[in-house]
Amino acid sequence: MKLQKVKLVLFSSVILLFAAQTSQAEAPSPGTTDPVITQSYFEQNTLSEAKVKEIVASTIAANAGGSNGGTSTTPTAAANMKVVQLENGQTLYAGAGAEFIVRSGKVLAVSNDENGIPDVTGGKDLPAGTEVALNHLLIFPTEGRGIKPSPKNDTSIYVMVRGGFLILNADGSKVLQ
Repeated sequence: MKLQKVKLVLFSSVILLFAAQTSQAEAPSPGTTDPVITQSYFEQNTLSEAKVKEIVASTIAANAGGSNGGTSTTPTAAANMKVVQLENGQTLYAGAGAEFIVRSGKVLAVSNDENGIPDVTGGKDLPAGTEVALNHLLIFPTEGRGIKPSPKNDTSIYVMVRGGFLILNADGSKVLQ
């Protein structure tokens, strides 16, 4: 009789253990099936196109600003492009980190040391006195470099500028923007 009780307990334990493993195997693992959600949950937890437009517009408005014609250290001034007209006899100097794109006219690179100006579009350094190609992006790592009209220039010079800059006349006086 005692042996039958032991067999019955052992058999019952095996059945319970098997049942427990089976129920665990049938339960889905997290992340293996697509969750079912309600439409209201979806609408509360997603961005609508109108909400995205609102966020973009407010960010652009918060970053509005521009350069004041001098070296600027404000992030909003560095984030916006300004179109500058350069006259014959003037030199456009860049602040550290400024970017120029010459849109029209013939200009030459200017540098107060032996280092040139990185022409990102052309993939080379422009030493002082080199003619700058139109529509090439120039990045100025330090101050003391810029551009000036070429003696061969016979048209208006327009430059897109991002960042701080300074325009000097031939006599060294500042041009107010």
